[in-house]
Amino acid sequence: MIKGSNPIFKFDMPDPDVIRVGDTFYMISTSMHFFPGAEILRSYDLINWEHASFVYDRLDSTPAQCLEGDGYIYGKGMWAATLRFHEGTYYVIFVCNDTQKTYLYRSASIEGPWTKSNIDGFYHDCSLLFDEGRAYLVYGNTEIYLTELNEEMTGPKEGGLHRLIVSDKGNPNLGYEGSHLYKINGRYYLFLIHSKWTEWKRTEGCFVSDSLDGEFIGGEIFEDSLGFENSGIAQGGIVEGPEGTWNAILFQDRGAIGRIPVLVPVTWKEENGKPVPVFGKEGKAPQELFLESYKEDYSYAPLCGSDDFRYDPAKMHTADPVHYGCFGFKSFWQFNHEPDLNLVCTDPEAGRLIVKTDRTVTNIFHAKNILTQKMSFPDCEAEVTIDGSDLNDGDFAGLSAFQGDYALVGVRKENGKLYAVMSSYTNPSNDIWKLGEEPARCEEKIEINETGLKVSLSAHFGTSPSEPDYAQCFAYINGEKKKIGSDRKLRFRLDHFTGCRFGLFMMSEKSAGGCAAFSDFIYR
Repeated sequence: MIKGSNPIFKFDMPDPDVIRVGDTFYMISTSMHFFPGAEILRSYDLINWEHASFVYDRLDSTPAQCLEGDGYIYGKGMWAATLRFHEGTYYVIFVCNDTQKTYLYRSASIEGPWTKSNIDGFYHDCSLLFDEGRAYLVYGNTEIYLTELNEEMTGPKEGGLHRLIVSDKGNPNLGYEGSHLYKINGRYYLFLIHSKWTEWKRTEGCFVSDSLDGEFIGGEIFEDSLGFENSGIAQGGIVEGPEGTWNAILFQDRGAIGRIPVLVPVTWKEENGKPVPVFGKEGKAPQELFLESYKEDYSYAPLCGSDDFRYDPAKMHTADPVHYGCFGFKSFWQFNHEPDLNLVCTDPEAGRLIVKTDRTVTNIFHAKNILTQKMSFPDCEAEVTIDGSDLNDGDFAGLSAFQGDYALVGVRKENGKLYAVMSSYTNPSNDIWKLGEEPARCEEKIEINETGLKVSLSAHFGTSPSEPDYAQCFAYINGEKKKIGSDRKLRFRLDHFTGCRFGLFMMSEKSAGGCAAFSDFIYR
């Protein structure tokens, strides 16, 4: 028996889908604009997880995905994948909101390699079902459709089943979406996320039918906030585990940290002589969890962590793609967009990450090769040492709280001098989808006499919506840790649509070609 607690993750893992193959659970979630993408995690008990693979390194390498010109895909990219295993093959399907395409990846192994193709059409928040030799997609927002695919899975089957199965037209908040469709003991169960008509609050819905061409009947079946004041838990997959136990992994909005997975027990009851699912214990998500494990003594690799950069990514990407899955960097890293690997490398002997620029930018959102990893709640901190000896005037390199509203701390070069600098940005727009294009505001700068500077950034995430989320920045001046700048409020906005992350950044404002070196990244 394994003991755990909810939420099962302490960081952003939105739109989860989960399956079990043999004694192993796998989970996929939305990766948005981060590359590599479509991360799949592995578990033997649903409580502890580790990295298994990234489905893709690159998608279509469009100018926006590569941060070329003025383009970007913040708040877009890969959304809400479906993960399935059928007749010896793993399938991953998702839409990309910048290209407006539907992607299908297949592999005989969860660790890849994955073969890419496209499905004609755009299937929002789709779920894949294999049934009696046929394949179907269920998808949509407010109006949920069921569409049969052709044998090659390249598009809808000509003359195949295509029908509206659920409609929630007129909902002023969030109509049904986030489809997850299953066939269990001969019945079809469709799970959806929803919001009440009377107030913004996420709930879980379920509709059931005895056949794919029959009526799907249902509604809301689960409403809970796990004590986080009216922030509902919904959208995700269900899975059967040891001894016939069932659980759902759903997500909950938790402010600036993002959308956090919660495990909800699922039981079954008879209703009119037929089984229907019951979520939670007495209608609630339990705080404490006790689950059977397929491998109780298994040791899991961390999903966040420190890095000394004493390795060659070009070699490790081939030698150990599971643990070094981020283009040869450790698998807990992801780049802010598709990276330009000609501009980033390591010096393994010295233990340094080196990032060079090839253009000028006005804010961090357009800076290439930001190496990021997820923050964790309620408190986390990272520190890193930056060598600014090869910066040009107007260059700024350091550590960020990377989100739509952000904080930066690091080394800046101005008029031939180096400064410890803390800058910040708060989006002034009321449009939560609009990415800010204004430059960050310098809050404090201190001239330094050495080319190297150690900085740290800590973040606190509230245990309730009324408690603020904020970041604090520090610089080690003459060996003494000194707070620099103000407490910086953090917010979850749809301009990024992701939880706050640590990011190692290098940006040039006046002339391209400068570079910075990072060493001794410590995650606490």
